[in-house]
Amino acid sequence: MAVTTDIVATWRRPGVVMRRLLSMGRREDRALAMLIAACLVIFVAQWPRLSREAFLASEGGPPLEAVMAITFFSMLMIWPLMAYALAGITHVVARMIGGRGTWYSARLALFWSLLATSPAWLFHGLVAGFIGPGIEQRIAGGLLLIAFLAIWGLCLREAEREPEAGA
Repeated sequence: MAVTTDIVATWRRPGVVMRRLLSMGRREDRALAMLIAACLVIFVAQWPRLSREAFLASEGGPPLEAVMAITFFSMLMIWPLMAYALAGITHVVARMIGGRGTWYSARLALFWSLLATSPAWLFHGLVAGFIGPGIEQRIAGGLLLIAFLAIWGLCLREAEREPEAGA
């Protein structure tokens, strides 16, 4: 299936999509591609907010190009490292409570959840950029958080059901 089709299907039945992704075999390149794609989409989702902040700060703040470069570095260098660490921590916790998955399946669950919630990240970015701080942005952020945690939790549950097949 196409990635976009999988994203839509994940919003309805995340466990089914996660099970299918896991059945495709261990492919670190696929997992890393999902993470980088998710980080790129999240970076793009920040553009309206960054543009708004640069416009409002105009004379007193850093130029938009500098803020974009810093955000780009953060999204494509720092976030992936944090995602790997977070996936490892969640796998250890899952093992302590009876999970039988692998390090790879825990990574895939997190990376796929980030990519699958990319429409919500884009929506939140639009709200932050066009409406700005306020109740609307908090609602969009809350919906994003709930969607991400729900999808990640369901994907992780499916990933930790996997029988141990090596690290």
